[in-house]
Amino acid sequence: MQNAEHRRQKTQGRRQKAEHRSSCFESTRVLRSAFCILLTALGLLPSAVSGQQVVDKMVATVNAGILPECRQICLITYSDLLWQLALQPNTQLDNPSSADLNRALRLLTDQRLILQEAEKLPSIAPNAEELRTARSELVKAFPSAAEFQLRLQRVGLTAEKLDEILDQRIRIEKYLDFRFRNFVVITQKEVADYYRDVYVPRLRARAPGQIVPTLEQARAEIESSLTEAKIESDTDAFLDNARERAEIVMLNPV
Repeated sequence: MQNAEHRRQKTQGRRQKAEHRSSCFESTRVLRSAFCILLTALGLLPSAVSGQQVVDKMVATVNAGILPECRQICLITYSDLLWQLALQPNTQLDNPSSADLNRALRLLTDQRLILQEAEKLPSIAPNAEELRTARSELVKAFPSAAEFQLRLQRVGLTAEKLDEILDQRIRIEKYLDFRFRNFVVITQKEVADYYRDVYVPRLRARAPGQIVPTLEQARAEIESSLTEAKIESDTDAFLDNARERAEIVMLNPV
């Protein structure tokens, strides 16, 4: 009787251990599934690029803890950095340097800060024609359309993702125009001072003996230069202030 009871207890113990392992396996499977769902939502699951398996990683977040409904523009991934480099002509893509990656990171951080403000203005969404024009102008910056496409393929940048990036860039341009360009005022004195102190000396230094255009002939060019300089200065001041208020978290140094 004692031996029978002992065998029964051992059998029950093995059954409980088996049930426990099954429960643990199920829990692990559920957690893994949930983790995969999260990575899929963020676009961070392994993807095939040039015949290789590339796993993305999160590099930084921009105001992720401040904006209650922050979407993808709060997250910067390693792929975002590679895509930024791919869209810059003559930039190394194979084993990019830390300096190049960090320059791309700073640029993307600034873009995200502007985009988060731009999203408050839904009327600046680009149309199909604006996207086509932006894509055409971007391709012209490269030696050929074939080389441009090759760079996109090397970093896994799809046509859909390219359109998304161009959409963001157009929104940034429109927001900056709305925020700064419409309020730029160039005075006659500023034009005259620039003509005397910058325009004429620079032209004479570059092309000695060339006839110097008159102030009136150069006015439109000077006003354009002064306008862009003011917009750049105002944008820099805006970004300095935005960076001071932002919650920028580095997740993986590059």
